Amino acid sequence: MADVEECARLAVDCGLQIHRKLGPGLLESVYETVLEASLSRLGLTVQRQKLIDIEYDNMLLREGFRADLFVEGSLIIEVKSVERFAPVHGKQLLTYLRLTRQPLGLLMNFGASTFREGLKRVVNNHLDVATSPLRINRVPRGSA
Repeated sequence: MADVEECARLAVDCGLQIHRKLGPGLLESVYETVLEASLSRLGLTVQRQKLIDIEYDNMLLREGFRADLFVEGSLIIEVKSVERFAPVHGKQLLTYLRLTRQPLGLLMNFGASTFREGLKRVVNNHLDVATSPLRINRVPRGSA
């Protein structure tokens, strides 16, 4: 299992190659599928459209959200295909990171004219979410 920084480095390399070869203009689902295949080919474990259950006010909410790509159980990648990021995109990923208690996520926007302007690292400096009323429903490793 690669560490989260190594996963991020590999993901950025793959994203850059995909952007160079395919360019902007395709649907998010196309970039997501190609990125998943590219990372898997490198030997990384990748879950696409990973369902995450959450708990709120003692209620279990199945499929609270879906992470576009969950790499090696530690890196969340949100794939976009828009002209430019909206402020909500970074907030969305940061919330996902907080709920799953993951340290790092990548926003990859394949709709930007260059990959560099379409790439954003999001760091979770708040790994303890004990004060939040919204909680991730932890599934034991090896199941699901």
